[in-house]
Amino acid sequence: MNARLDPATALLPTLADIEAAAKVVYRDFPPTPQYRWGLLSERLGTDCWLKHENHTPVGAFKIRGGLTYFDQLAQRGAMPREVISATRGNHGQSMGWAARSHGVACTIVVPQGNSVEKNAAMRALGVTLIEHGADFQEAREFAVALAADRGAHMVPSFHPDLLRGVSTYWWEFLRAVPQLDVVYVPIGQGSGACSAIAAKLALGHSVRIVGVVSSHATTYADSLAAGRVVEAPVTTRLADGMACRVADADALAIITPHIDHIVQVSDDEVAAAMRAIFTDTHNVAEGAGAAALAAALQERAQLKGQVVGLALTGGNVDAPMFSGVLAG
Repeated sequence: MNARLDPATALLPTLADIEAAAKVVYRDFPPTPQYRWGLLSERLGTDCWLKHENHTPVGAFKIRGGLTYFDQLAQRGAMPREVISATRGNHGQSMGWAARSHGVACTIVVPQGNSVEKNAAMRALGVTLIEHGADFQEAREFAVALAADRGAHMVPSFHPDLLRGVSTYWWEFLRAVPQLDVVYVPIGQGSGACSAIAAKLALGHSVRIVGVVSSHATTYADSLAAGRVVEAPVTTRLADGMACRVADADALAIITPHIDHIVQVSDDEVAAAMRAIFTDTHNVAEGAGAAALAAALQERAQLKGQVVGLALTGGNVDAPMFSGVLAG
């Protein structure tokens, strides 16, 4: 059966969609690099390629989705006067960047105690920041209510117009390194994993896609096992980009038939991977950005002889936290 006939997969961008999205993204920055790092390959015991989404203008992959989301609004003649969304940081920077370029007011809700440096980065992009709630889910629910009250446009964390842009980095990766056998992708709200699936299907690639979740935020692992959305508590200290309490139903429906398996990584494993990336490549990875390596290292014995691709999804980690991680 053609995967495109699956109602869930129908939400994914086609090859033509991704190619058009790339033209939108490249107005703001060029394709990010991917390198086969020698020391990382030694550490993993096989060829290891790292896709550097920490090299975008906001230090994370999310900017791609923001650019295409606003482009689609413009094409439909539906540009609002204000957008509102919720984030732990990188999605909010994406919204701020794109909203500023279109002259649209942008309000972002973050949970209390959010990353100080991510908050500062959003404000620097012209975002009006509101701190509310104990976690992302409470911030999201508040943002939805606020948008309804103001008559503003609520931007979700998962949407087909976001996937158009995010898919471009996986499209870049699979075209640049077609010999990839397996890729590891961290899962927050699901746009990264679904976009990897979209690029794989669009290019007709045989790569296996392994999802990575924090063992302290297991909604996607639990939901995949149960066949339905299962809420799970969030206790991760490091992987705020994966700190999701409730899986997105649409993302889950796409991931379920197309993901090879899920790996759960602990904060200690993520910290070790952050140190390894800095030691082996001298790049900074935030917690979620190092999760793919943490998962691959957990499965190191099974990967010998395979070409492995890892997504360094972002490098936005507060300096005090990163210095503590490096200190071990």
